[in-house]
Amino acid sequence: MKQIKTLIWLLSLLSIVACDEQPGEGTFGYDIHFLKAHKKTVLLKENDGQSQIAIVPDYQGRVMTSTAQGEKGKSYGWINHKLIASGAIQPKINAVGGEDRFWLGPEGGQYSVFFSPGASFDFANWETPKVIDTEPFDISSVSADRAVFEKRFQLRNYQGFVFDLKVEREVSIFGKKEIEQNLGITLKDDCAYVGYQSQNKVTNQNVEDWSRDKGLLSIWILGMFAPSEETVILLPYKDSLQLNSAYFGSIDDSRLQADSGVVYFRGDGKYRSKIGLPPANATGRLGSYDPINQVLTIVKHSFDGDSLYVNSLWEHHEYPYRGDVVNAYNDGPLEDGSQLGPFFELESSSSAKALQPGEAMTHIHATFHFEGKQEAIYRIAQEALGIDLSKIPY
Repeated sequence: MKQIKTLIWLLSLLSIVACDEQPGEGTFGYDIHFLKAHKKTVLLKENDGQSQIAIVPDYQGRVMTSTAQGEKGKSYGWINHKLIASGAIQPKINAVGGEDRFWLGPEGGQYSVFFSPGASFDFANWETPKVIDTEPFDISSVSADRAVFEKRFQLRNYQGFVFDLKVEREVSIFGKKEIEQNLGITLKDDCAYVGYQSQNKVTNQNVEDWSRDKGLLSIWILGMFAPSEETVILLPYKDSLQLNSAYFGSIDDSRLQADSGVVYFRGDGKYRSKIGLPPANATGRLGSYDPINQVLTIVKHSFDGDSLYVNSLWEHHEYPYRGDVVNAYNDGPLEDGSQLGPFFELESSSSAKALQPGEAMTHIHATFHFEGKQEAIYRIAQEALGIDLSKIPY
């Protein structure tokens, strides 16, 4: 009997220790254990496993989250644990989260792919196409540092034109040298890092051209991130500023300011608002800084100087191809007090291409996180974004 009691005690102790070793909420380990319990999850690793990203094929090959310090490190992406755990399918959008998700634009206007032909541009008629919301992408290949996905589908726009298209999406994680070369920086031992990109290719499979009068598409990549009370979104810009802040109403200067080539926009997840920059202002880079956790996020996207970008505002457009290259969104309570997040978003779009049958367009969206001492974070922000973080006005 004494031996049995001793065995039970040892098993209980081992159980307690095992529980203690489980990564806590907010860590990468917590999130990948959660994701694996509900969906097939692909992990890509670099830097001896310190740099990792988690991808879910069922969510269109979406990068759900990443870390710079292994399983015990912070989980940088925002994940909607409640919705995923419920298994429910929402009628308009299934906002499961994720740092890099594949979408297509335009969202609003007379060439929209989110509104049915003839519908009024209001929330009652808005719906995310299932092929970029609930339908999985097929896995083409997976290796240690990359995963490739594809999907063939049709998509009807507001004019009734049916796009027949093929999407090929390759997600790859970077090593240290690739990060340094991508951003033109030098990494030292005073910060942790992770970097990856998605290369997204759309091919016209129609037997006819895609034309401006029927409507064009753009590749739209959106990243949802966990905010803090003091997170600030950073949008470097060139030339005379033409900031678009008309998406969800007015934004006062306690949340939005611009000075010396930088737009500062609060990303605290407490006030629903969105901004965008047109091609004339785009630099190919944007980011965010969380001074509480000393995390710098940088997004670098392909931008070839083209001026043709779809307009996604929910209205009929006089100029449907004068849209934004980059957008930033801050989540917040809706009119009824409910809230999806909190999170904030960093977004980039490709230009709109009038593709002939068999022609393709490609958009690259790369995400980098740096976490460490303030001196290191400030140095990287200056080198990669040309921004002095000590001058943030908030």
